[in-house]
Amino acid sequence: MQKKLLELEFGERGVVREIRTSVHDLNCMGIRVDRELKMVTKQPIKGPVVVLLGEMQIAIGLDLAAQIIVDVIGKDA
Repeated sequence: MQKKLLELEFGERGVVREIRTSVHDLNCMGIRVDRELKMVTKQPIKGPVVVLLGEMQIAIGLDLAAQIIVDVIGKDA
């Protein structure tokens, strides 16, 4: 099932399938097509989402997270 990165639930993991915006900044952060990531947290009141990419946590603004499409692959217990 595909979702926007913004829509992942806490602990849910996914593989990036499509980036619908400029990829330059995302590539610099390590976010690329076919990379696996995990939703760590969503900050309240339009704050960023925080994802785990390997061993690194990355904060991504909501507008940008809405442009990243992932295939959901599971959820950690």
